[in-house]
Amino acid sequence: MSVSDTPLTENERLDWLRLSGTSGIGPITFHKLLARYKTIERALEALPELQKKGGGKAHSKIMSREAAAKEFHALEKRGGKIICACEETYPLVLSAIDDAPPVLRTVGNIDLLAKPTMGIVGARNASLNGRKLTHKLARDLGEAGQIVASGLARGIDTAAHEGSLATGTIAVVAGGVDVIYPKENEGLYAQILEQGGLILAENALGTKPTAQHFPRRNRIVSGLSAGIVVVEATVRSGSLITARLAAEQGRDVFAVPGFPSDPRASGPNKLLKDGATLVENAQDILSQISQFEPKAVPNGLFEENHGLDWTKASAEPDNSEREKITSLLSHQPVSVDEIVRTCHVNISGVQTVLLELELAGRLSRLPGNRVSLIE
Repeated sequence: MSVSDTPLTENERLDWLRLSGTSGIGPITFHKLLARYKTIERALEALPELQKKGGGKAHSKIMSREAAAKEFHALEKRGGKIICACEETYPLVLSAIDDAPPVLRTVGNIDLLAKPTMGIVGARNASLNGRKLTHKLARDLGEAGQIVASGLARGIDTAAHEGSLATGTIAVVAGGVDVIYPKENEGLYAQILEQGGLILAENALGTKPTAQHFPRRNRIVSGLSAGIVVVEATVRSGSLITARLAAEQGRDVFAVPGFPSDPRASGPNKLLKDGATLVENAQDILSQISQFEPKAVPNGLFEENHGLDWTKASAEPDNSEREKITSLLSHQPVSVDEIVRTCHVNISGVQTVLLELELAGRLSRLPGNRVSLIE
């Protein structure tokens, strides 16, 4: 898929919303469908048959055009916009991650998405000194031309947004762009919009954030950024998950050291032991990222076929091949590469069967290119 300089029509935008909003279709599956069928419209038409071939008892309900239109116009009324991954306004640096969101919901200044960005994350129960340092880091980064991205949580996130209000800040929220969480940040939410910032979400309007949404929000914060700065966090915190995601995405990881007896220092101190860059001031960050240039990397969303060439061999396996592939699956995770090596079916055939099973609600995709049957 290539980036289009031709604006999408409203109907095309609704099709993007429909496919991304269909149950069982995550970002990676979305792009596999687009790579195979070339257009969103054809992918939507193919869904019922794919689900049927997967043998699911309860097939995924395809999002209706009416439901998509309702959300589209509700977001418009709020002054918001839908940005699809094929558009020039979609941030190039975010497009480089494997599971980049096909659709972004935004309210505010989308011009910020084209500017260099640094993510700052940390503890919700941040210390006063941690908040002060974060505020100064965000302010100094902003004055140096960086947009600051964070997650609108209390503590370090709040300080990061407040420090960069005057220069530009992006709040990536875990729910819908119309759902403010925590409630105590209603005032900050309003300030961000009033001062030319941006509120961004992957999820539909009205989505209330749940535990599963926060890691997915975190990968967008890191995906938008040249690097992630961690200020105060425990080893098992979401901030450390964000740092791990940043490293996996090829981004720089920075950490502010803390006193060993403070549990909130355990996360940054561990990152420093693992090779993160020590941060005392904004210059420590700026000197490290001066050479960073966002690129759409081979495994990213804009790769033409997302790792598959559907034209090299028939993507439609026969019954015996289907049985071979299915017999290798169980409730225990298995590598897709191992399935291909064992069953002696071409990669496009294997991916076709896996796609059908996934759309039928019978298969789950896991990190590390692994899959397992759903009980």
